[in-house]
Amino acid sequence: MKHLLKLLDCSTEEIIGLLDLADQLKYEKKHNISHRHLEGKSLGMIFQKSSTRTRVSFETGMYQLGGQALFLSNRDLQIGRGEPVQDTARVLSRYLDGIMIRTYEQKEVEDLANYGSIPIINGLTDFCHPCQVLADLMTIREKFAVLEGLKMCYIGDGNNMANSLIVGGLKTGMKVSIATPVDYRPDAEVMAFAEPNPNFFITDDPMKAAENADVVITDTWASMGQEAEKEVRMKAFQGYQVNDELLAAAKPGCMVQHCLPAYREQEITTKVFEEHANEIFDEAENRLHAQKAVMVTLMGSKED
Repeated sequence: MKHLLKLLDCSTEEIIGLLDLADQLKYEKKHNISHRHLEGKSLGMIFQKSSTRTRVSFETGMYQLGGQALFLSNRDLQIGRGEPVQDTARVLSRYLDGIMIRTYEQKEVEDLANYGSIPIINGLTDFCHPCQVLADLMTIREKFAVLEGLKMCYIGDGNNMANSLIVGGLKTGMKVSIATPVDYRPDAEVMAFAEPNPNFFITDDPMKAAENADVVITDTWASMGQEAEKEVRMKAFQGYQVNDELLAAAKPGCMVQHCLPAYREQEITTKVFEEHANEIFDEAENRLHAQKAVMVTLMGSKED
């Protein structure tokens, strides 16, 4: 495994390996067992989108692993003034041991990998969010002990989260049901991957998608860069709220996940959010452990 660009690139064994390592690193952190696998190494973090969880978890994770993380905003880099990404990739490869980038276009992440010579980690693009979904899978497995055979239901926009949940869920043997309005379906590349799989189901009826679900997941209806569409989206997603009525269709005691930030009384009710807050914030914490596993796997020595 050289990069983490999208889960479509990963094998089932690679995903499970990352989850196993994340579990180990979380255990060691909780028990004050030092794991400075990246001593003396540097991660560059390029941000073209704002961030809370991504920045803090990667920066803290690198510190705990013995390395350093450099925050590089679009305003600070020449790439923000038009320097070609291929030149940025080749320059940063001379200074750093890895790059995490949070940006809009998937092509920019792929170009960094193509032109650079160090590991590239996708911290989020409009196409996918692999680091978040690794944390989701880790959190689900902590609750149920397994992934294979569980039913994951996603309600809302067919966005980067939906794309990565579909791929990550199916690759780990989960049943994946998706409810989105017809005009807001997941990416065509993801649909081409998913539709031949008998464990995949997509509908525009949230209640059908939620039937007997072990896990119900949602996300904001208007992601970063979609602010101008907010009013249109508010109308399009009426009826796609995670609430008591929808959860009644799922299995009793089902798990609820949200990648955050959450907009209460839009995609999820305050009541449901607070009842499942421990699960949701376990998921947020697991960003740290899952991303440390990614960094150790990509940037660590062979002994690690």
